[in-house]
Amino acid sequence: MTQLSPMRLSLLACALATVFNAQASSQTQATAQMEQISIFGSKNPLDTTPGSAHQITEAELETFKYSDIMRTLASVPGVYIQEEDGYGLRPNIGMRGTGQNRSEKITVMEDGVLAAPAPYASPAAYYFPTSGRMQSVEILKGSSTVKYGPRTTGGVINMLSRQIPQEALAGKIDLALGQDGFGKLHTYAGGQGERIGAVAEVYRYQADGFREINTVGGDTGFTKNDALAKVRINTDKTANYQQALELKLKFADETSNETYMGLTDADYQKSPQSRYSASQKDLMTTEHKQIQLNHIIDFSDTLSLSSIGYYNDFHRNWYKADKVGGESLSGKGIQNAADFDAGLLTSLDVNVKANNRSYLSQGVQTELNWLLGAHDLSFGLRYHEDEMDRYQWADNYTMDANSIMLRTKSGVPGTDSNRVDSATALAAYVQDKISLDALTITAGLRWEDVETERSDWGKKNPNRDGSPEKQVESQFSALLPSLSATYQINEQILILAGVQKGFSPAAPGNADGQEEQSWNYEAGVRFNEGAFSSELIGFYSDYSNMHGNCTAAQGCDDTKLDNQYNAGEVEVKGIELSLAHAFNNEGAISFPVKLAYTYTDAEFGNSFESEFETWEKVAAGDKLTYLPENQVYISVGIQSQRWQVTAAARYTDEMRTKAGAGAIPANEVIEAKTLVDLSARYFLTNSQEVYLNVDNLFDETYMTTRVHGSIFAGKPQTVTLGYSYKF
Repeated sequence: MTQLSPMRLSLLACALATVFNAQASSQTQATAQMEQISIFGSKNPLDTTPGSAHQITEAELETFKYSDIMRTLASVPGVYIQEEDGYGLRPNIGMRGTGQNRSEKITVMEDGVLAAPAPYASPAAYYFPTSGRMQSVEILKGSSTVKYGPRTTGGVINMLSRQIPQEALAGKIDLALGQDGFGKLHTYAGGQGERIGAVAEVYRYQADGFREINTVGGDTGFTKNDALAKVRINTDKTANYQQALELKLKFADETSNETYMGLTDADYQKSPQSRYSASQKDLMTTEHKQIQLNHIIDFSDTLSLSSIGYYNDFHRNWYKADKVGGESLSGKGIQNAADFDAGLLTSLDVNVKANNRSYLSQGVQTELNWLLGAHDLSFGLRYHEDEMDRYQWADNYTMDANSIMLRTKSGVPGTDSNRVDSATALAAYVQDKISLDALTITAGLRWEDVETERSDWGKKNPNRDGSPEKQVESQFSALLPSLSATYQINEQILILAGVQKGFSPAAPGNADGQEEQSWNYEAGVRFNEGAFSSELIGFYSDYSNMHGNCTAAQGCDDTKLDNQYNAGEVEVKGIELSLAHAFNNEGAISFPVKLAYTYTDAEFGNSFESEFETWEKVAAGDKLTYLPENQVYISVGIQSQRWQVTAAARYTDEMRTKAGAGAIPANEVIEAKTLVDLSARYFLTNSQEVYLNVDNLFDETYMTTRVHGSIFAGKPQTVTLGYSYKF
């Protein structure tokens, strides 16, 4: 992995030295809260945010106790999800028409820090924070995302990890068992002393998988471990400047028997949960390490400075079938696998590729908040470095009459894909929130300056001797203004409107080195009264250039030098509606209800051709792929002091898998579906509960994707029983 240069190391050291010096200058404990890691708080209330704003609280997360972030986010309008493995291990999330593949077109953070392993150099990541251990999730769309780049068009997801309990000692033990070998252990403990607080947490979950490999059988599930530790030191309450210094350490690993091989239409209709025997060696292994240092100092009631230093190291190797019978999966490889299992072929050669990659993401960021009369000013700066190191190889196998894969040739590491993509970015922003009685105007300006580099040693130089065979460097910068306003008509009604320039940096593999740009507009109203809350927003995004990242997940040959396409003009418009109300909220039995609806219309503004599987031949006016026109989420509950039952239904309209217009061809459609989940909880005491969760209550058979021209089925009905104890 590339290390920080001396100059950059000095920059980081100086920044962290400033943090430590500020800590040392104070002689006593701080009570300052670590609010800089969150989007919403006392300085930015959710209800008055000038844009689409949602927070999934800890109480809401506890209702279904999902470990799959895509099921969690289904309750938020304007968010699109594309299932894949059924357990949410590699989420595909988009916002306002950005596209969902590997969540590459939105900004994902954990505790205010970019979560993707290489958010600039390689945004299509195979790591996502473990959502089951999160304390809350924040979602922000619209002009106020100017503070949270680099991707500002669609929106931001910020996942807040376990905070240090305010009590002297508090914790939890949560155990669950379910179908298909599902098991979960979630436990944490921590507390706050006079000046020092700490918490430690472990989240482990696993399953044998719901798919069955033809003939040979075997595990198609996963095991994932996630461990977290935090220590915070506060200054004394009598200190001149209230401060807090917090160290966060995190480790996660995963072993999952997942594949890119879906089914033919015929096999999907016959046995949707089957898997071809040619995928029996497919295995993903990952390891993630994080160090994060947070510091905050309050110089006064109106002036505070927060700083974060972060380091993320991620390694993954997805060993998976790449060619079957000499054909790629997007070619005739899937059909060859199907024919062998059907007995139409007596032998089969399988090329299994080790998609071995190492990632580095590190940097320092700081924000100064200054309340100056009617002006609430924020100044931010971030220096960031990341890289992806691809060092891959391929092994050859043959399958015998018993469908057992025997290795015939072992590949040499570095003889398949052998390159490093890297990026250095400096970002700054200023935002002024001006309060004029009932009117609040927020003006922001973000600046991004990015340098990217791709060094490719080719397939014949695994030792990387000498200069790279190919080297591409690029530099670009962007100035991104935003303007929004809210007007509080009365205590219940607030209207909002905003405009911003959207941006997404060009990857090192961009064919023309063009960044993604758009102008984004929104307007709406928010109404809150008692137990009723609602938000209605219309949005319009006008892209002058939209990116398409052509990765293996999209059926592309991602070993090519140029693998990011510029789709040019795209228009996306839609409506987002959310409603929530608790009927009889003060009674012995209450009935909480929630609704989220999204309408989206998105089409290309020009014609082009690419090797992108879903954008092969595009004509102006064609609709975007994997984007439902309508999606609806409804949850209905009934609860008392001792028990709670909640049903949640989500409807997703049909989607096209290839760009086009008019009626969708049968082999290019993901049919509309309605899925229902059920949660039942019984509270034995104030600190103990037993719970029953049923995913896909009516055991709906449904299609999730047609990547590589093959079909993946969603997770069938799955029942989980658990016990939770808090202290």
